[in-house]
Amino acid sequence: MQLNTRYGQFGGCYAPESLMPILTEIERGFIAIEQDESFQLEFKRLLKDYAGRETPITYIQNLSNKYGANIYLKREDLLHGGAHKTNNTIGQMLLAKYLGKKRVIAETGAGQHGVATAMTGAMLGLQVEIYMGAVDIARQKPNVERMKLFGAKVHSVSSGSATLKDAINDAMRDWITNAEDTYYCFGTAAGPHPFPALVRYFQEIIGKEARAQMLKLTRALPDAVIACVGGGSNAIGIFSGFLSDEKVAIYGAEPAGKGLETGEHAATMNKGEIGVFHGMQSLFLQDKDGQIKEPYSISAGLDYPGIGPEHVYLQESKRVSYLTITDDEAIAAFEELSKKEGIIPAFESAHALALAFQLAQSQLKGKTILVNLSGRGDKDLQSYFRYKGLSDE
Repeated sequence: MQLNTRYGQFGGCYAPESLMPILTEIERGFIAIEQDESFQLEFKRLLKDYAGRETPITYIQNLSNKYGANIYLKREDLLHGGAHKTNNTIGQMLLAKYLGKKRVIAETGAGQHGVATAMTGAMLGLQVEIYMGAVDIARQKPNVERMKLFGAKVHSVSSGSATLKDAINDAMRDWITNAEDTYYCFGTAAGPHPFPALVRYFQEIIGKEARAQMLKLTRALPDAVIACVGGGSNAIGIFSGFLSDEKVAIYGAEPAGKGLETGEHAATMNKGEIGVFHGMQSLFLQDKDGQIKEPYSISAGLDYPGIGPEHVYLQESKRVSYLTITDDEAIAAFEELSKKEGIIPAFESAHALALAFQLAQSQLKGKTILVNLSGRGDKDLQSYFRYKGLSDE
């Protein structure tokens, strides 16, 4: 298997010298397990028997009628753990065991990757430690409690904006210190090579399933596929199944926060500039001095100042269009899916839904739209009620 080290000019491996042998070890292990029949059988067995794949496709009739398009959801919210993250943690942590690692560290924003890492570690008998920003710990309390119940140690990160970017920084520092016996289970399709390629590989199951399911359900491919974009793992997972189909339009929904004009957003694809951070060359939100600018989103999982390198390549090649959704628009979609279809989406996924509803009334009117519902929204209820002024906190 030949791994992509770059996507156009983006990607690469910008890491401390001390980490290079470890990254090479991961790359070699990744290439080996791709051809290892026993590894592949175990990976597929756990995806089915532990994680609950395949996840279904749901046609949301009430909102399809309202918005004038046929809208389908790929239900990653029904995966064990509540989000698509479990696909990646099962794959990476099996790789960690294959490489003889006993300890696994991870970063998390919304907490879904932390939960997936913690529960997979419990199942596989691995020691797990999670780095999470103090701000995210406060707004994602249910996920923090789940991580602890699974036996993981949760480190609160208070530096910087105390969100995902800073959690990654601290996790990287831990890894540099303890690289020989520790595996860093990176949560999104970003970071130094080989992580973007590795995470894409383990998330491709979403696109493969969705493509086959839509052909079976509708006897055709969807006219458009939409996913939310933070670091980019759920999006690249579902996009991978349709990138070669030129007639399928593909859209990424990124967070405009309180509005692009306010500066309080995490719209990297629309407002970022080329730079090097977290081991990769990509687009990042930067100030006039080239320093990383603090992102903002009501969604903890989208609150990141960068983006996976393959997404930048897909935008530059014009294969994927990346549009922005504000907090208010995402919350409206969150409410609508809950009240009209009986499904509570994650705040992250609500961004993709909001974009689907907008496009259904314009260029996708009367078309078939597939939205990746990347996670469930139980974790966001406290934040929702605070946003609505209905919380005592």
